Amino acid sequence: MSVEITRLKADQADFDKQLNAMLAWESVSDKQVNQIVDDVIEQVRARGDAALVEYTNRFDRMQATQMSELEVSQTRLLQALQSLPLDQRTALEAAAQRISAYHERQKSESWRYTEADGTVLGQQVTPMDRIGIYVPGGKAAYPSSVLMNALPAKVAGVQEIIMVVPTPDGVVNELVLAAAALAGVDRVFTLGGAQAVAALAYGTETVPRVDKIVGPGNIFVATAKRAVFGAVGIDMIAGPSEILVICDGQTDPDWIAMDLFSQAEHDEDAQSILISPDACYLDQVVASIEKLLPTMERSDIISASLKNRAMLIEVADIDEAVKLCNRIAPEHLELSVADPEALLPKIRHAGAIFMGRYTAESLGDYCAGPNHVLPTSGTARFSSPLGVYDFQKRSSVIMFSAEGASEMGKVASVLARGESLTAHARSAEYRIIKDN
Repeated sequence: MSVEITRLKADQADFDKQLNAMLAWESVSDKQVNQIVDDVIEQVRARGDAALVEYTNRFDRMQATQMSELEVSQTRLLQALQSLPLDQRTALEAAAQRISAYHERQKSESWRYTEADGTVLGQQVTPMDRIGIYVPGGKAAYPSSVLMNALPAKVAGVQEIIMVVPTPDGVVNELVLAAAALAGVDRVFTLGGAQAVAALAYGTETVPRVDKIVGPGNIFVATAKRAVFGAVGIDMIAGPSEILVICDGQTDPDWIAMDLFSQAEHDEDAQSILISPDACYLDQVVASIEKLLPTMERSDIISASLKNRAMLIEVADIDEAVKLCNRIAPEHLELSVADPEALLPKIRHAGAIFMGRYTAESLGDYCAGPNHVLPTSGTARFSSPLGVYDFQKRSSVIMFSAEGASEMGKVASVLARGESLTAHARSAEYRIIKDN
């Protein structure tokens, strides 16, 4: 099965132009999508539960008459968990244990210190009160997303977790419900789309308002998250999934081909990139792709993804590969080389780094432990994976002694008067101890 894949050499004259064109991804919604989302949000804010029922019936082809029909009870969640086949439950529990153990190490603690004059300064770390998790439904049902979004919040100490998941045509994914039970989700609503985001952001008679919304979704969900940001926190606006593999030419080419497939099978816009200094090895990987593609269930999606956005890039050496990687700032990076530890200090921008030939990216999606919610589309230059820190807030703690307030009052007075803010200055000056 022949597949067209863009092949580049880092030293070709038009390399930068070609690379930029292949990396370009505009996740900006068009006017029509924005208008639909704005209308939905407005209706949910104005009509609450009634709007949610109406939109759910229209978009997900349901026949609900009231919101109580769109909430999943804790009994139903537990039933889903208890009814799972043993192998699925064991796998889900193993993944949950590893995810929790990893995120326990991310917790920030409050701290303070005391200066010589008795002034106390510090930081108080507190969890958010309530967060919302959006979980895709229908064809794309991801129990792993439930664990990755809910468990860090649990570790952080979030008091209440609200989950929304669409169930088109009433089709419920038992693994998703089971994962919600296992992760300790408090309430689950079978809602999706912009209406679910609006309900979480502003609250309705039934759906409580949350402090932050996390989790992936389609273009309407992403647009709604962008629209409600400010009224509520969000994790990120995610683009298509992506993987970049740096290989020295010594890994089994079938392994690398399948690693590239693992992202390409998500959707036609996913991006798979292989960088190597070995041109013959790139040929071997192409041969593996053509051999293995017909065996894949989602071969049509993989083929379209590879044709649209995949790249095989030949570089002079591994150092050039690393420089190129930092320029691309991939979501997932595989260092499929003999000594990945030697390269690690040079990697500045990547969402998750998979070290060595045996570390398949797919392990990170499910059960390695680190979070699989990662920055995409080059945003790893300034963003981090979802973590416990995303569900904690930091408050500054300041308590001056009389002596400290007097000394710092003199400093504040000068600076405040320099800004012509007299009330600021006088407020500080009241605390200055007068010399006898």
